[in-house]
Amino acid sequence: MFAMGGDRIEEAVEHAAKVLRGVAGQDWSVPAGGLDWSCLKTAEHIVGDFVAYACQLTSRAADAYVPFGAVLDEGTGPEGAIDAVEATGRLLAAAVRTTPRGVRAFHPYPAGSADAAGFAAMGIAEVLLHTYDIACVLGVDAEPPAELCEDLLAHLFAHVPPAPAGSTPWATLLWATGRGTLPGRARLARWRWHNTYALPAGPVALREVTPAAAADLAMGGTGGLTWLDGAPFEGTRRAAEMVTKAYAAGVHRPEWGMFALVRTDDELAVGGMGFHGPPDEEGCAEVGYDLVPGARGRGYATQALRALSAWALTRPELTSLLAVVEPDNTASQAVAQAAGYIRQADRTPNHAYALHRP
Repeated sequence: MFAMGGDRIEEAVEHAAKVLRGVAGQDWSVPAGGLDWSCLKTAEHIVGDFVAYACQLTSRAADAYVPFGAVLDEGTGPEGAIDAVEATGRLLAAAVRTTPRGVRAFHPYPAGSADAAGFAAMGIAEVLLHTYDIACVLGVDAEPPAELCEDLLAHLFAHVPPAPAGSTPWATLLWATGRGTLPGRARLARWRWHNTYALPAGPVALREVTPAAAADLAMGGTGGLTWLDGAPFEGTRRAAEMVTKAYAAGVHRPEWGMFALVRTDDELAVGGMGFHGPPDEEGCAEVGYDLVPGARGRGYATQALRALSAWALTRPELTSLLAVVEPDNTASQAVAQAAGYIRQADRTPNHAYALHRP
């Protein structure tokens, strides 16, 4: 399952409540593992995050956090705190379920906003990890279901190589958040998660595809999208397979993967666009793109390629972009040229077009 939604939030909250009720009779005034907060304060933090994320979505906050927070009543004990975690977790689940596709709200990292799936994933990460912080100091196990950890890693930590042989997704999640060790990997002193990017491009938007959604596309699924013409074109599935293989090999870098082109007026996916991987040693990255037949001839690909190229060329590691097109694909050649790419020496048998940083 690749979707981060209300059901996954409730699964994570149910797991957390079960773990925490097992230690509700202990002393929650002690510091939680690895934190300056007490166990009770850590539970309050989970509650505050759930409410904040729900309010970001329901308010459609564009450039700041909604200016209020949630705290436990004075005198609340562990049982009351667990009740509040459950209640506010369900609140976030409801907000996620009722947020229309395409809606994004402010969150600072890395793109300044997140969609409903992103806020769901962040809420799941908060409750799983902080339940662990409480449980480890109180002497109980807090390991969640493996599939939930796998899906969370693929959505929010796509830059982290998957679990090595002999390890588990939970151990990888703990390592990725500075809470554990893995064989062959240095312990992390600092870490961040990655919310997907969304780039406006006139009548369409480029929306970053997670490794989990890419795997579904590669296997013949929809990637969680509703497609014009009912399904993506062949090139989009090939690109999704490239992302899937790169993620499995531990070399995927989220920004340099795949984006779906989604028409903003009806939320129908009309194509795919992205990179064949991160920039090479000379700072060059190769781009690729396609549209479903029903979306061609409307300028979608040209506007999307202009937007993606302008964004990519702000990245310090990139100096140029390359598009390699088959000789008989005149439509794709026209897209590259309309987006400002200049014909280069052929990459036999294909034509090559490049765009350089000004």
